[in-house]
Amino acid sequence: MSALEWFAHKPLGDGIFWIQERFYESGNRANIWLVRGSQRDVVIDAGLGLRSLPDYLRAAGLLPPAEGSAPRPLLAVATHVHFDHSGGLQHFEEVAVHSAEAAALLRGDNYEAVTWLWEREVARPPRPGWRARQFRVPPVRPTRLLQEGDVISLGDRQLTVMHMPGHSRGSICLHDKDRKILFSGDVVYDGSMIDWLPYSRVSDYVASCQRLMELVDRGLVEKVLPGHFNIFGAERLYRLASNYIAQAGVCHKVSTCAMRSLASIALRITNSRVAS
Repeated sequence: MSALEWFAHKPLGDGIFWIQERFYESGNRANIWLVRGSQRDVVIDAGLGLRSLPDYLRAAGLLPPAEGSAPRPLLAVATHVHFDHSGGLQHFEEVAVHSAEAAALLRGDNYEAVTWLWEREVARPPRPGWRARQFRVPPVRPTRLLQEGDVISLGDRQLTVMHMPGHSRGSICLHDKDRKILFSGDVVYDGSMIDWLPYSRVSDYVASCQRLMELVDRGLVEKVLPGHFNIFGAERLYRLASNYIAQAGVCHKVSTCAMRSLASIALRITNSRVAS
């Protein structure tokens, strides 16, 4: 299967494209965002990597032609290293990730990447003989390490890094302040927020949700482009964040701890089988 078949996209206007993996039929299917600027382009999250995303972008005509002999810069930014967001980073020359998860990406740590992929989730195999049990997030060397407050410049637009741990220790949002757009990764989406994976932490998540609410209170976000599911607005963002804080009491923390232990055991067993 070609990359042109594997992916599909929808233009949102203002240089933003919403890309998905057509045949990965799972709640874990991540949203991929292409943001084009006057001087460089950024891909936010990269999917599973079963087909080359840069090949798709070129074949679909989504990348402006380079001026002169030098290729136009294209940076892939991972909002975090979980497998559904980081598997496709292998196909990019320039890769950015928060420093807290850079080592995991470099060593191809499929425990921290929480690699869970099932045969039934892939409606059409990307190539003959492909098997889900063989899937791994390969080691990738980041070319840029991100920290809170860093700015990724695209020329005519700037994306500010907001370190928002909780879902994972290196989770980030990217904030386009001028356009009041938040690329939220898995920090928040219109669904249940997951805080029971390895390196998740409820107290960090509460603090991150408080920051999200402050963005709304200050009128700094009008549109959220999340890591999964549909786009939503400021009012929904505030409600999702405040609801998480309200339910993050002692009982929730105890149940989350139990879930994290079970998930950790399952991941270690799964990855040991794949490795062997």
